[in-house]
Amino acid sequence: RETFIRLVFHGDKERYETFRRAIAEVVPPGTRAIVRGSAVTGVRWKDQAAFDADGPGTSDVDLTLVGADVLGAFTLTGQFVPGVHTRPMGENDPDIAPALADLREHLTRLAGRPVNVQASRDWVIALRGELIGQPYLTLFESAGTE
Repeated sequence: RETFIRLVFHGDKERYETFRRAIAEVVPPGTRAIVRGSAVTGVRWKDQAAFDADGPGTSDVDLTLVGADVLGAFTLTGQFVPGVHTRPMGENDPDIAPALADLREHLTRLAGRPVNVQASRDWVIALRGELIGQPYLTLFESAGTE
């Protein structure tokens, strides 16, 4: 958590909390939010370059919304496996989750860098995190319960 706040929000915990609340206010109840990638680990997985190695604001934030209901926000063409795991909505695919477009834009402004948004089922996250070893940070466990 501290690494994410330091790297993405320059240590500003208030901006981090605003980021978390913005997500929780928009996603369906029961949705969990996590972040993965270099914003959590401090290095890119493919080449081990440091976060923002290409200059300030160049590394993105990979946000994954976890839950069955949020998968419906993505178009069929925006899903790797329909009803299970989506492609990331970002600069390359901004139209694959129209209901989340305003949220993504807001989060990008809050973070001062691109935010990619995708959705998955719980078991996909468990597979990636626990079996494959991809670390992630949970922003909140269940929208609508905080």
